[in-house]
Amino acid sequence: MPNGTAPVLVTGAGGFIGGQLVATLLEQGSAVRAVDQKPTSDWYQVHESAENLQLDCSLLESCREAVDGIDWVYNLAADMGGMGFIENNRALCMLSVLINTHMLMAAKDAGIGRFFYSSSACVYASDKQDSPDAQALSEADAYPAMPEDGYGWEKLFSERMCRHYLEDFGFQTRVARYHNVYGPNGTWKGGREKAPAAICRKVAECELQGLDEIEIWGDGQQTRSFMYVDDCVKGSQMIAASDFTEPINLGSSELVTINQLVDVVEEIAGLKLERRYRLDAPQGVRGRNSDNTLIKQEFGWEPDITLRDGLAKTYEWVRGELAADLGLDAAGEPVGSASAEPAA
Repeated sequence: MPNGTAPVLVTGAGGFIGGQLVATLLEQGSAVRAVDQKPTSDWYQVHESAENLQLDCSLLESCREAVDGIDWVYNLAADMGGMGFIENNRALCMLSVLINTHMLMAAKDAGIGRFFYSSSACVYASDKQDSPDAQALSEADAYPAMPEDGYGWEKLFSERMCRHYLEDFGFQTRVARYHNVYGPNGTWKGGREKAPAAICRKVAECELQGLDEIEIWGDGQQTRSFMYVDDCVKGSQMIAASDFTEPINLGSSELVTINQLVDVVEEIAGLKLERRYRLDAPQGVRGRNSDNTLIKQEFGWEPDITLRDGLAKTYEWVRGELAADLGLDAAGEPVGSASAEPAA
């Protein structure tokens, strides 16, 4: 575990998972240095008790500044988003290789005690994900390599960098392959959002604006598993602190179709909507699920927050954000209208 005096560094701290990890570390009593390329005004969560820095970690000099005086590193920084972003910005996704390469170089030179890297299920071979009922992906399925073009290749390359830093220099790296993380305090509009947030937004738009139709990318039969952010943070810390040095799945094994995902969000909102399928939209692989055999074997645990429970919290948050954007209160009434609840 971190030594308790030197700060823990979280890169990508202005992002969805990074912000929640910073919050958890602070609650646990750790000193935290939170770093992101974006100005803090654009961070999803800003924690005043952390040391918050705006640094571009694709630059080696910024990485050296970030790791100065640090004991542990959680490297979550990457240029990424949902499938719509990944499929249309492959070069930008590949450029994230500079972040992990320079972070590894700076962290090793600084004598960092532990380096955690957040990889992705996008490293898995695409020919093992071409059916909605595809077999759950085990760690060995990353090779022979045929990952998601752009983003997946960058993640797989960076995994290898972590491996070789461990083998060649004895530098203690740990790697988790995230599977579709979702929850509050993340991207929910603008093109970088992932399926759970996008579906929550679309259903909330129908609820708040009296609409009765939802657009779904693809035919709705593509399958995924979705991991709630609290499970992701717990698993990341567990893997980072362990002696297990191989890349390992960190994801829910609760497989659903996109249609079933919509079913759950509709039930939470109390709606039933017409569905319009956009077959020309980005939709990624046909089927992807996490084989959790290894994490259960090594840690006696797997992500276990149900999709229904996680989506209930996510929908409430997304609905609140959308209502604020529309100038509505929590009841869906225009702010300042006669029917709005009086301020407390």
